Amino acid sequence: MIALQLLPVVLSLLVLGAHFLRAGNLVLIAAALVLLALLAVRRPWAARVVQVALVLGALEWMRTLVQLASFRAQTGQPYLRRETGIGYAGNRVSAEVHAVTGAFGYSGRYIARRLLGAGHRVITLTNSLERQNPFGRRVEAYPFHFSDPDKLRATLEGVDVLYNTYWVRFNHRRFTHAEAVENTLSMFSAARQAGVRRIVHISITNPSEDSELEYFRGKAQLELALHASGLSYSILRPTVLFGKEDILINNIAWMLRRFPVFGVFGDGEYRLQPIYVDDLAKLAVEHGARDDKVTIDAIGPETFSYRELVSRIGEVIGKPRPIVSIPPALGHVFGLLLGFFLGDVLVTREEIEGLMRGLLCVGSPPTGATRLTDWAAEHRTTLGVRYASELKRRVA
Repeated sequence: MIALQLLPVVLSLLVLGAHFLRAGNLVLIAAALVLLALLAVRRPWAARVVQVALVLGALEWMRTLVQLASFRAQTGQPYLRRETGIGYAGNRVSAEVHAVTGAFGYSGRYIARRLLGAGHRVITLTNSLERQNPFGRRVEAYPFHFSDPDKLRATLEGVDVLYNTYWVRFNHRRFTHAEAVENTLSMFSAARQAGVRRIVHISITNPSEDSELEYFRGKAQLELALHASGLSYSILRPTVLFGKEDILINNIAWMLRRFPVFGVFGDGEYRLQPIYVDDLAKLAVEHGARDDKVTIDAIGPETFSYRELVSRIGEVIGKPRPIVSIPPALGHVFGLLLGFFLGDVLVTREEIEGLMRGLLCVGSPPTGATRLTDWAAEHRTTLGVRYASELKRRVA
């Protein structure tokens, strides 16, 4: 009779223990086991301890449900849908582990969110372990361990797909393109040794091993390394990303809000094809499920000249400005001065040259569906209100 009375308590404690096991909290797992042992103690204080623990456990489940509802709302899922397995995504959690570099950053965050929404287990490799984890316990964070290949390989053991967004925009005293290439090659090698099935690699449009532009040359070197790796891969080549956390489009709007005129490098007629960051994430997750070797341009549905892009952004945010042509060298000097006062790198000479050579435009059909003009109109009250700093994002 007593055993039957205790059965609901035992089951509750076992479920709590399983919950903490999934979260990887060894202390609370041990606490659940101790509470099970206390059921054999015939003392009033032991019963009170178990009762308090069950109340706290109920509060933990309520917190988890609120967190689950919030996550489903963020990923566009119905928050009242019943679970079909243990997990946060509303469907059975896959046994596969998917690793995303930089899941606390920009594009990596969107890829991780998509993977969680699809029910996958996700880990991230990052240089920013101290940064707030937007996913809580749903995404475990590990350092890159570029300087220790054995640790990097161990981190990737058991991973099915690696989504690589790691790169640097420009050379700096704390990071360089050459280091980014070397580090990424180490990660590819570790992935192969760890048995990773597939790599989805974020590259850039028009990379070239012969380019004198280090950004585009480095991206080409990494693509060639993937070709020779023997791994299954998809190489996605985006141009300019836009989204809530973007830098380029936001800072164009920021300058339009603060300066009476806007200067474009040269004639401003070179073209670019921005893609929404979540469209890129969706494409990356789709390619993670493939087995073939693919290289594809990742571009949005709209093509702009740079002059047209600036004009459209100005119109959308209610700050149309005269657009004037300036020599690229003068534009670079202005960028250096403004960057000095902002404590950031506004634009580099290589970025200007790549833009003016039309390297951010291709003849491929669009892979993204979201139009920049529609997105900018939806966010016109916040776009460019604050300056977005590349250095603060990377070294903070």
